[in-house]
Amino acid sequence: MRIGIYGGSYNPPHLGHAAAAVSAIRHLMLDRLIFIPAGIPPHKQLSADAPTAEQRLAMVRAMAEQVALDTGVPTEVSRMEIDRGGKSYTVDTLRALRAEHPDDELWLLMGTDMFLSFQDWYRPAEILSCAGVCAFGRSGDDGEELLDAQRQKLLARYGGARIETMLLPNLVEISSTALRAALPALEGERYLAPAVYGYILREHLYGTNLDCKRLTIQQLRPVALSYLKAKRIPHVLGTEATAAELARRYGADEHKARVAALLHDCTKRLDMDEQLALCAHYGIELDELERRALKLLHAKTGAAIARDVFGVDDEIYNAILWHTTGRADMTLLEKVIYLADYIEPTRDFDGVEELRAAVYEDLDRGLLLGLTMTVEEMEAMGNPVHRNTLRARAFLQGA
Repeated sequence: MRIGIYGGSYNPPHLGHAAAAVSAIRHLMLDRLIFIPAGIPPHKQLSADAPTAEQRLAMVRAMAEQVALDTGVPTEVSRMEIDRGGKSYTVDTLRALRAEHPDDELWLLMGTDMFLSFQDWYRPAEILSCAGVCAFGRSGDDGEELLDAQRQKLLARYGGARIETMLLPNLVEISSTALRAALPALEGERYLAPAVYGYILREHLYGTNLDCKRLTIQQLRPVALSYLKAKRIPHVLGTEATAAELARRYGADEHKARVAALLHDCTKRLDMDEQLALCAHYGIELDELERRALKLLHAKTGAAIARDVFGVDDEIYNAILWHTTGRADMTLLEKVIYLADYIEPTRDFDGVEELRAAVYEDLDRGLLLGLTMTVEEMEAMGNPVHRNTLRARAFLQGA
């Protein structure tokens, strides 16, 4: 197995890091990529107001998930350097990884500046005995000439070393230092993955200080995405777009529809223990089915987070609360969010086109069809149907 190792302070992780990772995966034909945020970088000083190690880990995880989604190659974020304490010397990390992967081919990834000073690192010869080195730089500006000259110098000095260089034609031209300086003025968003930017805003990092209860839709969108796994982001964005379209078509409040859609899955990634802990924290009462059905809990905990953290009103709160089961006599906004979640463009199941057509012809007829499809699917799988779903269907049937 070929495993890439990409370390750095990641303060913050930006699109340049992501682009380099994607290119390295393809250039080296990696089977796996491990991102390793440094604990204390040996070559630079983290400022006193820098994000905590846990915050840097969270941002790197968001980036790594997107890289995995874009390439189909599994990624991992290791906390070994943070947990080890002290300065994060690469040779110590590679010793540990070599012991964990004795039969695998390791490749250490680095940018031009690190590559050009590699001979001055701590124990460079031992590093090269543990792993190959792949350096990347921008095309143009004599980038190829610089990288090749250093490659030849290192090969002459360290016989038998494995050294690869590659050029990135679309290298993102931003330094972490310049990006940190831009963020307090809410500039630099274009250099960050939306989920990373949203995490920075909600954690008030790098001098950002937005009030989460007074966000515009443009500000809320990345913040909402920062709660999600990368693979769920297209679904939530699709739900937002569909909810806005249905709101315009049927006279619901479009702004509220967008807010509810963006936040409807904000706790979806949590496991059962985490969901139950939130239920206990917010005093959420659960029935017997909800206590054992993870799928039903995120609507309740998501609504609670939306109200507590983002200050949504009761109409938005209830639209999120009922988006999974539905309920009898739903409000217009509740119907819009329930159905937008069901028919957004990434949904692909038998009957979805029929359901979409029904929803756009008549909202209540579409809602009844959607509820009926849910009941029939659950019964076919032998799963219990929540009583609120049955009541919602009965209400529309006039029972």
